Amino acid sequence: MGHFRSFLDGIGFFFQGVRWVARYPRWWLFGLIPALIAFALYAAALYLLGTNALEIAAWGTPFADGWSESARTALRAVVGLALFGAGLVLSVVTFTAVTLIVGDPFYEKLSEKVEGTYGEVPTGHELPLWKSVLRSVRDSLITLGWLLLFTVPLFFLGFVPVIGQTVVPVLGALVSGFFLTVELTTLGLERRGMARKRRFGLLRGNKAPALGFGVLLFLLFLIPFVAVIAMPAAVAGAAIMVRNRLAPTAPRVGGDAGNRGVDPRVDRSVDRSVNPGADRGVDRSVNPGADPGAGRRVDPRTDRGA
Repeated sequence: MGHFRSFLDGIGFFFQGVRWVARYPRWWLFGLIPALIAFALYAAALYLLGTNALEIAAWGTPFADGWSESARTALRAVVGLALFGAGLVLSVVTFTAVTLIVGDPFYEKLSEKVEGTYGEVPTGHELPLWKSVLRSVRDSLITLGWLLLFTVPLFFLGFVPVIGQTVVPVLGALVSGFFLTVELTTLGLERRGMARKRRFGLLRGNKAPALGFGVLLFLLFLIPFVAVIAMPAAVAGAAIMVRNRLAPTAPRVGGDAGNRGVDPRVDRSVDRSVNPGADRGVDRSVNPGADPGAGRRVDPRTDRGA
């Protein structure tokens, strides 16, 4: 029951992101720019794949040339449909990575703005833009490699009767959803100085919310153009999830005590009950290490206890 509740919490973080962009529509429009660019590229690629799927299927199944026309057509139609389906799934799971790379400065600003509305923004781990883009490309390629390691076997299992139409789609959604969360939380976790391996470990330890957040996005991103509209909300929701669930007390480099995980609203005055010697009224010129009372200037003529 706890895992199911955490799964629902992950879904809830996306809707928190939706509410955030609804309150700040200017930032939603700002986040649409790179998503629209990536969408145009993917739409063109999917169009080319769809119009040439049967030719690709015919090229990949030369053994069926001697079959009857009906059997050959049926086989190649299934293969062509599977190829287009695989291309669609691949576009969904890589759309986020490509959009984040294209719009790195856009989404970095958006993510910082989201965190800024919740308090202080962690600092001290910033990189120059070119280094940030190179690291994003490298990490995205590694993430894509891990994704293909899982999805390629699932693709072939999809041809198995019954299992391919029931179990495989569910597993595919879970795997793809998890890696969508990996990509989207990168901005917030890198801001806290977490390298790729540490980010993966953190998300593996929070599988339920990571899956809840990512699976919902995976299903939404299957709907044409929804990925573009939902992308700014997804970035905002990921920033909120990092701040409130994944790394709520992460150390921050630089700044005052608030950057060390202390609530900046807490009074920073000295607790005199813990360290009486911190009282500014102590005259340390007498004996800095002595009891505060020892530092009082006493007139020996009036001190009755002398």
